[in-house]
Amino acid sequence: MPLRFLLLLNFAAAAYLTGLIWTIQVVHYPSFGLVPKDAWVAFHTAHTRRMSYVVMAPMVLELALATWLTWAGRTVLPSGAGWWSLALVLLIWAVTFLISVPFHNRLEGGFDYIAIDGLTRTNWLRTLAWTARALLLGWLLVR
Repeated sequence: MPLRFLLLLNFAAAAYLTGLIWTIQVVHYPSFGLVPKDAWVAFHTAHTRRMSYVVMAPMVLELALATWLTWAGRTVLPSGAGWWSLALVLLIWAVTFLISVPFHNRLEGGFDYIAIDGLTRTNWLRTLAWTARALLLGWLLVR
């Protein structure tokens, strides 16, 4: 596969996930506090199930593409850009499974404003990492 096409696929995955995470960060997570406490468990269960469909497959694809790009571009991408791109994906995965998932697990038990606030605040790490990755890949495409 030509490197430019691989870059384009990486950018497409990153752009999708960046748009999704900004929507979650600015709209979705802040609205958690508006859900009535008696409806919380059903809401959160539905949220978790549905979000997994739109997040997990693209994240797995992104990880595979980032790994491939790192390998394919190891001698031609400037300043270790492939490695930086992969590092951002790994950071996103680490934050997802070490921070976000535990907050969601805590929220399975019921409405918890502290957990909602913690989830919203720490999600900035993923939001900024995905944004940085999309910008890095965009820069690689136009250079």
